[in-house]
Amino acid sequence: MSLSAIALNCTLKPSPEESSCGLLLSQVQQEFQRHGIDCPVLRAVDYNLLPGVTSDEGKGDEWPQIRQQILDADILVMGTPIWMGQPSSVCQRVMERIDAFLGETDDGGRQVAYGHVAAVAVVGNEDGAHNVVSQLFQGLNDVGFSIPASCSTYWTGEAMGGTDYKDLPEQPAAVASATRALVQNCAHLAGLLTQAQYPAKK
Repeated sequence: MSLSAIALNCTLKPSPEESSCGLLLSQVQQEFQRHGIDCPVLRAVDYNLLPGVTSDEGKGDEWPQIRQQILDADILVMGTPIWMGQPSSVCQRVMERIDAFLGETDDGGRQVAYGHVAAVAVVGNEDGAHNVVSQLFQGLNDVGFSIPASCSTYWTGEAMGGTDYKDLPEQPAAVASATRALVQNCAHLAGLLTQAQYPAKK
C-alpha cells in the first residue's frame, strides 16, 4: 500500500532561517520515511497566502497549489509554534483557508477532506501545547479530516525560559515516543481509509 503525507510548517520565520517547528517536523518526516512514506515539509510563510475563506482568493494567491498538495496526500501534519498561548498567525491563516473545505464535496457528497488523516506538531517556550492541539484538532475534524489516536507531538520549554527546541542537545525521549506514535497511527488509519472510504451521503 502506497501512502503519502505532507507537513505544513507554520513558523513565522521565512526560509532559510532555522526554526524549532522545522526541526520537530523534520523528525516527523524522518519517522515517516522509516515507514516508507514520503512527507515533504512546506513552510507556509514562504508563500503568498491571501486572507480569506475560499480555496482561491484570486490574483497572486498561492494557496491553491498548497491546497492541491494537501488533497493529493493521505496525511496532513500541521506544525506550529505557540505564540501568546495560541497557534501562530500563519497557522491561523492556513486554517482559515482550509475552512473552504466545509463547502466543497466529492461525487459522493462527502467533504473533500473525508478519507484524509490529520496530525499536529507543536513547539513553544510556554504552556499551551494542549490548547493549541485541541484548537487544531477541532478545526481539522470540522472540515472532514480524521484524527487518529495519539497523533500529536509537542515540546514546551520552561515558562518564560530562553531555550528553544532547536537548541536542545538531543531529542527528548518523550518527544521521540510521541512522534513515533503519531506516524504509526496516522499510517494505520490512512491505510484503512484508502481501503474503506466513508459512505457517500444519501
